[in-house]
Amino acid sequence: AEQVLARVTTAESVDGLAPGTGLVVEAVPENAALKAGLLAAAEAAVDDTTVLATNTSSLSVTELAAALKVPGRFLGMHFFNPVPASELIEIVVAPETSPEVVRAALDWTRALGKKDVVVKDSPGFASSRLGLALGLEAIRMVEEGVAEPEAIDDAMSLGYKHPMGPLRLTDLVGLDVRLAIAEYLHATLGDRFAPPQLLRDKVARGELGRKSGQGFYTW
Repeated sequence: AEQVLARVTTAESVDGLAPGTGLVVEAVPENAALKAGLLAAAEAAVDDTTVLATNTSSLSVTELAAALKVPGRFLGMHFFNPVPASELIEIVVAPETSPEVVRAALDWTRALGKKDVVVKDSPGFASSRLGLALGLEAIRMVEEGVAEPEAIDDAMSLGYKHPMGPLRLTDLVGLDVRLAIAEYLHATLGDRFAPPQLLRDKVARGELGRKSGQGFYTW
C-alpha cells in the first residue's frame, strides 16, 4: 500500500492536471451539467494528446461530448461496480469518438487486467440498462411483499450465479444513484424504467445504501 500511495498525487481542482496527462476519467455524480462542466474544465487544463473519458453509467456520451472543443478525443469508460472486484470496463463509443481513442482506451483497460465490452452510445448502454431492469424488478418484489431482500438476492446468486444480488448491489451503488439512472432511462426509454415508489421513499428518508448505513440492508 505504501508503494502505491507513493505513486499517487492528489489535487483539489483540474488545475492540478499536468499538460502531458495521458487519460482523464471523470467520475462525479450522475448529473449531466456537473459532468459537462468538469469535462470542459479538464479539457482546458490538458493538451491535445490527452484522452478524456466519462465513467457515467447511463448518461448520453454524445451529449456530454458537446461540451468539448475536440469531441473526437472523448468516450465512455464505465468501470463496473464493485470496481476492485469486477473485471468489466464498458467502452462507450460516441459518433465522433476517433478510432485511435477507442484503441487507447482498450489498451488501458487491458493493462489494468480488466476485460472490455464495446458498445455504441445509447441510454443505459448495455450493462446499466440490463442491470437496472433487474434491480427495479427486485425492488418491486420487495414492495409487493413477494420475498425479503436476502431471499431475492440469494435467488440470483445461487440460481443464476450472479456474484451479488440486485438489492445488495443497489445498496453498494447507492439508492440515490439508482434512482437518478432510473429517472433518466424512464424519460428516454419509457415506462418500463419507471422508479418504484419504494425506491423514491427510501431515498427521501436518506436510506441510500452502504454509504448512509441503511438501504435494503443495514451496513
